Amino acid sequence: MDGIADMGGTPGWGPVHPPRPDEPVFEEPWQRQAFALGILSSRVACGGVNADAFRHAHERLGRAAYLDDGYYGRWLNGAELMLTERSILAPGAIDARARNLRGEHVEEPPIPEPARPDYAPTAEGSLRTVDTAPVFAVGERVRAKDMSPPGHTRLPGYARGHIGVVDAVQPAAVLPDTNAHFQGENPQHVYSVRFDSRELWGADVEPFSITAEMYESYLETTS
Repeated sequence: MDGIADMGGTPGWGPVHPPRPDEPVFEEPWQRQAFALGILSSRVACGGVNADAFRHAHERLGRAAYLDDGYYGRWLNGAELMLTERSILAPGAIDARARNLRGEHVEEPPIPEPARPDYAPTAEGSLRTVDTAPVFAVGERVRAKDMSPPGHTRLPGYARGHIGVVDAVQPAAVLPDTNAHFQGENPQHVYSVRFDSRELWGADVEPFSITAEMYESYLETTS
């Protein structure tokens, strides 16, 4: 799906600033707690860590929930969405608890019956082994498929339909498109594909190269 999360390459966001050498991992204590809550919520809602399902929760947030609350606020909003969808939390439970903490004495909704998916990763992390040989080779020209899947995908919108060159064949990994929906890991070969900026955004942009990691099913041969 094309949600607010797929903003890469779109105009209007201002310049991209490099990270500061002295930039802290967490600028405020609550951000450290939000990070921990996000990871814990994924475990509780999914029955195990599923980073793809967590990313899919983020991309389904509304524009305000994704942008206005900042990076770690986004983590909290995504965690709440996952927990509510899996009936770990009742809708409105967090809002009611927050209002009670402010002294408003709001009745909290009853705790629902959890509905966790039947999910168990086959191994730690996302790297896997596949028996088939890579379809594409280093140096080969490939095209990112021009598709807009209805669910989660890691195929960036700015690359769809454009031609690049395979720079490296990476280890095979779990396919996010199915894993986010608990439809199987479906591991595939992954490729580092280098695109020219003018191929992506036209002849008027500054020339530079950008490399994206592409799953095998995202790519096709060029005619």
